[in-house]
Amino acid sequence: MKLKQLIGIATVFIIAGIALQSPSSTAAGNADSAAVMVDLDYGEEINETCAACHGEFGEGMPDGEYPRLAGLPQGYIAKQLRDFKTRARLNIPMLPYTSERELPEQDLVSVAAYLEQIELPTRLPPIDEDNFDAFARLQQSKRVINIARLDGDIQAGEQLYQKDCSSCHARDGYGKAARQIPPLAGQHSAYLPPGRTAFSIPAAAIPEIPQRGTPARR
Repeated sequence: MKLKQLIGIATVFIIAGIALQSPSSTAAGNADSAAVMVDLDYGEEINETCAACHGEFGEGMPDGEYPRLAGLPQGYIAKQLRDFKTRARLNIPMLPYTSERELPEQDLVSVAAYLEQIELPTRLPPIDEDNFDAFARLQQSKRVINIARLDGDIQAGEQLYQKDCSSCHARDGYGKAARQIPPLAGQHSAYLPPGRTAFSIPAAAIPEIPQRGTPARR
């Protein structure tokens, strides 16, 4: 085969390859890769790693060292994890767990979805004396969460909260999931001061927590 013919055939293949890599097809490929399936069972498995610090049910630690994750909006949790991965939000304890190898996107969205759907009651249900199960009662008790109140002037704090915070975190303090804004009510009181100090919000500005365990969906 002559050299000119070989060059012509090669040119055809190059042009075809360029056409296949057009912007529209590349964008479609990126869209496909971005469509990650959520697997709640897999998310529960991943949470076993998180549980060492954040608790088996994402309840966090009352001393404020590790925040409550249960019931937080999926989009908010996912964004924080992505920010940890890119180091846009630097958190030293999270560094070993948020590399691409340790936390690929499917793992990230699955554990975020799993944590969002966890509901934590603030009290145990009444005892059914006719069908009492001691082990089941023990398991129920592990999910109960009660948040300690902070000292301060509740009335003055509420006024300040409604003035400076409610437009984002909602009037009841349960956040706005659609805008990936987290709730403050229901979070451990001892966890809030560092962030509160950064935003200059006094302790008493955090709303009183109603008798419901899981932040409402918005």
